[in-house]
Amino acid sequence: MNSLIELRNISKVYQSGKERIVALQQESFRLKENDFLGIVGPSGAGKSTFLHILGGLEIPTQGEVLYKNKNIYALKDSHICQWRNRKVGFVFQFYHLLEELTVQENVSLPSFLLCKDRKTAFKKSQSLLQYLDILDKKDCFPSELSGGQKQKVAIARALINEPEMILCDEPTGNLDESSARKIMDLLSLLNKEKGKTIVIVTHNHEIAKEAKTVFFMKGGRIIRQSNQ
Repeated sequence: MNSLIELRNISKVYQSGKERIVALQQESFRLKENDFLGIVGPSGAGKSTFLHILGGLEIPTQGEVLYKNKNIYALKDSHICQWRNRKVGFVFQFYHLLEELTVQENVSLPSFLLCKDRKTAFKKSQSLLQYLDILDKKDCFPSELSGGQKQKVAIARALINEPEMILCDEPTGNLDESSARKIMDLLSLLNKEKGKTIVIVTHNHEIAKEAKTVFFMKGGRIIRQSNQ
């Protein structure tokens, strides 16, 4: 199986006044096509920082992030944004849906950023909403949805540009047990049926166990791996 993206000797240091906070320490990592990984650890372990650097959201202090042998952080900012919009889908704990847009408009927004016409974007968004079993909510606003429905909308938005990898930061953190179960089943299905490469960071060990491989982080380092 081919490597999709590789982190080489990545470090991330934040400066808060006189305090120096090390979020990641000389970490190297390979993500392969069709992987389904869980990364678990306590708050402050560096999980979210790791995910953000992997997805082109945050520049590392040191090291390289190689996508098919090209260092994405050597690109211009505008080119990083284009790469991120085409290759990466993000799912966050707090959904980050735009309240003034309908479900269909929220899902279609990343496609608009690629200059796709509205008709094509809406047709694709409807197909995704149907796949996720929430097509009947396409004209609703986020305030009219349950937490589980909002997360499904966020997943549909992450999929609209057919990214190669989906990066999830505590995707079930705001959901009840039943809704969390459905979201994890859905992510597993996307990995199996559509071949999506998925990484989930979470503090919840039970959620992480749904992945094929689980990595444990502590103090900015991946300290051990568990194959499911």
